[in-house]
Amino acid sequence: MNINEIAKTVSAEILFESSVCQDKDIQYAVAADLMSEVMIGTVDGSLIVTGLMNPQVIRTAEMMNAAAVLFVRGKKIPEQVMELAQDREVTVLSSGCTMFEACGLLYNGGIQSGRD
Repeated sequence: MNINEIAKTVSAEILFESSVCQDKDIQYAVAADLMSEVMIGTVDGSLIVTGLMNPQVIRTAEMMNAAAVLFVRGKKIPEQVMELAQDREVTVLSSGCTMFEACGLLYNGGIQSGRD
């Protein structure tokens, strides 16, 4: 799935799309609110699904070579997080879905587990 297909699947808004991610085919996702969980065996190019709203999410995405971050639960993303995402070229989406709902919809759409 590309970013636009992911956004449509989970009724998300694309808040920032990096040039790196525009045509990327995303096949994997990992979901967690603990970034230490994301850092364990995550496949390169995975989508990170989280409700955690701090700059550590963007730093983790960059370090793990994630395709994008999908923030769930309709939370307002702090300006500091968005600025860091733009600076680090990390694509950011926001959805009102719960993490459970987003994962189910993505799975039904063909996204696989992003764990090695």
